[in-house]
Amino acid sequence: MNAIPPFDAELLRRYDRPGPRYTSYPTAPHFTPRFSAADYRRAAEASNSDPIPRPLSLYLHVPFCLSPCFYCGCNRIITRDLERGERYLRYVQKELSHVAPLLDSDREVIQLHLGGGTPNFLKPELMEGMVQALGREFRFSTRADRDFSIELDPRSVNPEGIAHLASLGFNRASLGVQDFDPSVQEAVNRVQSVEETLAVVDACRAHGFRSINVDLIYGLPRQNLAGFARTLDTVIAVRPDRLAVYSYAHLPELFRAQKQIRAEDLLPPEMKLRLLELAIEKLSAAGYRYIGMDHFALPEDELSRAQERGSLQRNFMGYTTHAETDLIGLGMSSISRIGDVYAQNARELGAYEAALDAGRQPVAKGLKLDSDDLLRADLIQHLMCQGEIVPAALEERYGIEFADYFSTALAKLAPLEADGLVRIRPDRIEVTERGRMLMRLVAMCFDRHLDQQNEPLRFSKAI
Repeated sequence: MNAIPPFDAELLRRYDRPGPRYTSYPTAPHFTPRFSAADYRRAAEASNSDPIPRPLSLYLHVPFCLSPCFYCGCNRIITRDLERGERYLRYVQKELSHVAPLLDSDREVIQLHLGGGTPNFLKPELMEGMVQALGREFRFSTRADRDFSIELDPRSVNPEGIAHLASLGFNRASLGVQDFDPSVQEAVNRVQSVEETLAVVDACRAHGFRSINVDLIYGLPRQNLAGFARTLDTVIAVRPDRLAVYSYAHLPELFRAQKQIRAEDLLPPEMKLRLLELAIEKLSAAGYRYIGMDHFALPEDELSRAQERGSLQRNFMGYTTHAETDLIGLGMSSISRIGDVYAQNARELGAYEAALDAGRQPVAKGLKLDSDDLLRADLIQHLMCQGEIVPAALEERYGIEFADYFSTALAKLAPLEADGLVRIRPDRIEVTERGRMLMRLVAMCFDRHLDQQNEPLRFSKAI
């Protein structure tokens, strides 16, 4: 399953259409403001009553960045006032006082992830205080395979800062690079040297971080084959355990910072495809395996091993090795998944703070999954992680006749089968090597909510 997929430019060009990334099903645009904090509380209480309560994953969103990266589509706040971090964490601790009592204290936290924004925007003493507060409210696992991860901007962290993070228990880091070409960095307002980036990689390894991920982006303004090849060679030479190679989605109507990117600097579609081909060729030659979507990992990495075991999972934190956890999101815009519900906090900082000042949990919208949602979520989860659908397993779990229940979806699959993207057999539906880069389009065939949407939703393109 996780060999690097073959590159077919004509096929990718033909199927390069918008679609969800399926970090959830149903996807976040389908959440409703009718969902309330009371619904969240009921879901938490129900999750405590399971015969074997699930472990917990915690996600904390830190929205602040010192400067804007023009390509970014994340929910972030640009400021150079480091004191804002202290105020923000006071509100996160208010949120903790609402959330933590809802969950049984013996449920262990097997996964903690700080994302953003720029989590290392926080002063070291604030970071330490936040981790300690989480540790007081939740029972951190002591298992060797627990994942405590953080997204880092190499421009604003040094080896001493890495040592401090290690002392707090962090053992995984994800580093934003995007591209080392100076012209590209200038165009996207992210000037970052090779030296400072590699110093962070070295420090993470010296202080015992178990895994390092590097983020790259193809399709950025002014990119070219020679420059991106140098970036790939530089990154591959330090052998990160994982890489994410994202497609740049130019949606200035949604992300204001992207309006700073000049139209004449954008790449034609053919060049963007050639950059993707280059990344696939180099990662394949270097021995990386394709996990899914934009993600690659070394064969010995836990993601590769989880995929081989069939235990790989996908959620709002991306691909993960920890199955069957309840995800608790903290901070503005963060999303929780508890049992059969999704809940998202207020996206704007003012609304997030106002709810907490009023003594309310800052849930702004969410969704309780019905039986059909649960079935399709199960199907899409397995598809996105393992590249296959096993009808007999779904029939047994949900009491359905697969061919009848999914007759509309199977009709939508027919053109994809004709183009060699999927192989439909009596016992399973498999995404072929040819179709693996387009797996989200296969999942879309089973997405009931896309059919029911009155207005088109804005998603990034597949490539």
